[in-house]
Amino acid sequence: MTGKKILMICGDFVEDYELMVPFQALLAVGHKVDAVCPDKKSGDQIATSIHDFEGDQTYSEKRVHNFTLNASFEAVNATDYDALIIPGGRAPEYLRLNPDVIKVVQHFFEAEKPVAAICHGAQLLAAARVLEGRKCSAYPACAPEVELAGGDYQDILVDGAVTDGNLVTAPAWPAHPAWLAQFLEVMGTRISHGEESGARAAAE
Repeated sequence: MTGKKILMICGDFVEDYELMVPFQALLAVGHKVDAVCPDKKSGDQIATSIHDFEGDQTYSEKRVHNFTLNASFEAVNATDYDALIIPGGRAPEYLRLNPDVIKVVQHFFEAEKPVAAICHGAQLLAAARVLEGRKCSAYPACAPEVELAGGDYQDILVDGAVTDGNLVTAPAWPAHPAWLAQFLEVMGTRISHGEESGARAAAE
C-alpha cells in the first residue's frame, strides 16, 4: 500500500474539527500527513477553536484543544509533497500574510497537485492569487474575497463540496464526508470493503 504525502498548513485558532477530522481520517486510510505552522517546529502546539451559531448574527468562537504539530514549517520542501490541505477557522486570516506560506500554496497549483481547502481556507487561496477562473466554495462571508480574486464562488449547501480540477473546496465542517470523499478521489485513493476481511482501505 502506497500512501500520499500530504502537507497541512495550519495555525493558531484553526477550526478544531477542520484540522483534526481530516488529519486523522487521512492517516486512517494510509496517507502521511505533515501538519505545520510558520515559526513553530515539530512537537510545538497550536491553539484550536470551535465555531458555532448560537443565535447571534455571526458565529461564536470558543477555545478548545491544543494540537501538536508533527513537522516543522521551516524544513518543508513543497516539492516533496503530493497534496495540500488547508483547514479553516481564524488561522488563514494571518497565515496569508506570510510570503513563504503563499509560495508553498502557489507551488501546488503550479504543479497541478491536489489541494483541499475548507471554510476560511479560501482566504489563503485568494491571497495566493490561485483562484482566477476556478469554482470555489467557502464560508459565505468569504464569498467577496473569492470573487475579488477572480474565482467563481459556489453557493452550495453547508454539507456539500465542489471539485474543480485539482481543487476541492467546501463551506464548513458539516461538509467533511463530501469534501474528504472528493479529495480522496482527486488523489486517486480507492476505498474497498471486503466481506471476509472487513473494511479495507487502499491508498494508491
